[in-house]
This record gives sequence, structure tokens and C-alpha cells, in this order.
Amino acid sequence: MSRNNTIEPQNIDEYIAMQPENFHDTLEEIRSIIRAIAPEATEMISYQVPAFKWHYMLVGFGVNKKFCSLYPMSTSINKKMAEDLKDQKVSGTTLHFVPAAPLPVDLIKKIVLTRKLENEEKAAGKK
Repeated sequence: MSRNNTIEPQNIDEYIAMQPENFHDTLEEIRSIIRAIAPEATEMISYQVPAFKWHYMLVGFGVNKKFCSLYPMSTSINKKMAEDLKDQKVSGTTLHFVPAAPLPVDLIKKIVLTRKLENEEKAAGKK
């Protein structure tokens, strides 16, 4: 239990199961896209949302009242991908998707791949 007496998910399956039914398919699709691009990444719950770690935090995803969201966990994504993001609902560095609507699969793949390469370059620089 958290400080506000809500049950906290212990893994991504639990997180998805705790969300409204109409969010499940979209969340599972986001998860599948991330796994396809970064199969070596570790799944975890971080700050109570699903996250993936590859050397460092890679990306996360979650929900709010209206949207499923992708958290690129990088402020450079907005600059690097400004043209790609121009038609997306973005607040800060978070992308928002309407549940059950088609996802921008190619964009999500590009973000995950970009983040993966950023993390690999950062890790290589620390050696």
C-alpha cells in the first residue's frame, strides 16, 4: 500500500490490470512496441508507472483520466524529433494517445530506438 492507501502495482501486468478496461489494449500495444525495439531492456515499475531500463531509464508509459501516455524520459527528444512530434498531443516531453485509437507505431518505435542509442552512447562514454 502507498501512503494514500492505494495498492501499488508490483509489475507491468498488475499496472495494466488496474487501469480502466478501455486502456488495456493500448497499453499492451505500447508495451509490445517497446519490447520489440528494446528486447534487452528490463521492465519495472518506477514512480508507480511502467518503465523500461537499458543502461539507464529508457522510456515509460501510463495513463491519466483521458489518455495513455509515453514518457521518453529525455528532454532532448522534443528537439531531435520536433518535426515528427508536430501532429501529436505532447505536454512537456510526454506524448498522449487516445485509448483504442490507432497508435503512431512508427513514431513510438523511433522514440524508443533514439532513446536506446542515447543510453548506449552515454554508457559507452562512462567506460
